[in-house]
Amino acid sequence: MRILIVEDDREAASYIRKGLRESGHVADHAADGEEGLEMARAAEYDVLVVDRMMPRMDGLSMIEGLRADEDRTPVLILSALGEVDDRVEGLKAGGDDYLVKPYAFAELLARVEALARRRDPDAVRTKLVVGDLEMDLLARKVVRETEEILLQPREFRLLEFLMKHSGQVVTRTMLLEKVWDYHFDPQTNVIDVHISRLRSKIDRPFNRALLHTVRGAGYRLQA
Repeated sequence: MRILIVEDDREAASYIRKGLRESGHVADHAADGEEGLEMARAAEYDVLVVDRMMPRMDGLSMIEGLRADEDRTPVLILSALGEVDDRVEGLKAGGDDYLVKPYAFAELLARVEALARRRDPDAVRTKLVVGDLEMDLLARKVVRETEEILLQPREFRLLEFLMKHSGQVVTRTMLLEKVWDYHFDPQTNVIDVHISRLRSKIDRPFNRALLHTVRGAGYRLQA
């Protein structure tokens, strides 16, 4: 998933962003409601995590701006204001869920994934299968023909994206944005290097290749 964190407390934002990335998600950060509104309008996100009290534009005003644009991206509101009236006000402004500070990251992650499932039941899957290649997203484990394959974190994210789009051509731009979180071409061979490493682990020791290069287009993982 791709998630936007709108939080003026940089330490809190860094904590959330790190946890989401370790859970296999892509996370962007905006420092206030105005920047968050601009970023949400410019890119597609699966879920927004929005702090309520922020400078320049508060979280509820940002959400109201999104809803006025008919943007229905699920929003989890974070706030130290936890009274019933505060929660009701947040939900009426267009929020989909409301989490009171302080909170445990595990609960935040569970709520984010629940919002994504509500929008798209297939958005959060715990197991991916392509042919005889299996990936367990919770255990962070990859197996082919009963043999476990050890991957570095970036290799795991790359394979996860390819498996979620199995049978489709995945372009270099898609990989840069979704796996490396780049919104520009760094003009390096970083993708080629990681694709080569991935092939050496998931294909070369086995009889059939799953990862294919589509000339002039990108890559396709297919049984």
